[in-house]
Amino acid sequence: MQRHELLAALHTQLRPRNYLEIGIDTGESLALSRVPSIGIDPAFTVTAELNGDVQLVRATSDDYFRQNAPTDRFGGDPVDLAFIDGMHLAEYALRDYIYVEAYAARTSVVVFDDMLPRDVSEAARDRHTIGWTGDVFKVTHVLQQLRPDLVVLEVDTQPTGTVVVLLPDARSTLLAEHYTAIEAAMVADVDPQDVPEHVRLRTRAVDPRRLLECAWWDTLVAEREGRLPAGSLAADLAQQDWTTLRQNALAAERQPFAFQR
Repeated sequence: MQRHELLAALHTQLRPRNYLEIGIDTGESLALSRVPSIGIDPAFTVTAELNGDVQLVRATSDDYFRQNAPTDRFGGDPVDLAFIDGMHLAEYALRDYIYVEAYAARTSVVVFDDMLPRDVSEAARDRHTIGWTGDVFKVTHVLQQLRPDLVVLEVDTQPTGTVVVLLPDARSTLLAEHYTAIEAAMVADVDPQDVPEHVRLRTRAVDPRRLLECAWWDTLVAEREGRLPAGSLAADLAQQDWTTLRQNALAAERQPFAFQR
């Protein structure tokens, strides 16, 4: 499954009230939205036909969030679905998550692109390949280790993998409080990057089709719409056996990144 197929399926399945995208480029992914949307990119060249109520913001995400709150655009509603595909450096992607989470609800869904580089060259901080993920893969480990309250899923999409984050918490300030130390650790790694084998081989990644078949997506929508009480989604997710969603049932043991050794 291609990344845009996953994103399109999430739009259909989640029925979000709104959508926010960081890094819109030509607008191919933004064009999937049919709800009020915000697209942020300092150098977008939109060629896709956009649908519905879309605000294009020619700015960096840092500048946008310094001066704006997306909830103002969305009538006070939290961001229901967000796609982070901005600058392909770990510290930028982490900042983007921090920004988005501040305007999220527990039923919001955040998707990162380019999280499973296929080789070390593709993961370089200093780009020298056509296909380039940069080192944003590091954000997965940071979220999993520092924020165990989140559900952080590597997803085996083509070409360069995605990560889906569930149960964001706008009240959490942990990442922001420790951002300076996290950033210093992330940027300390010089190229070539130490890309863990489980990232390159996708041994922990879930199959996107199996992921989309999970019954708790209905719970998410029902909780967001007030048909189920708060905490229903978290309870369902706590019962999920994630190994059943993996392409490869033999998941590798966790290995720390170089910056944590």
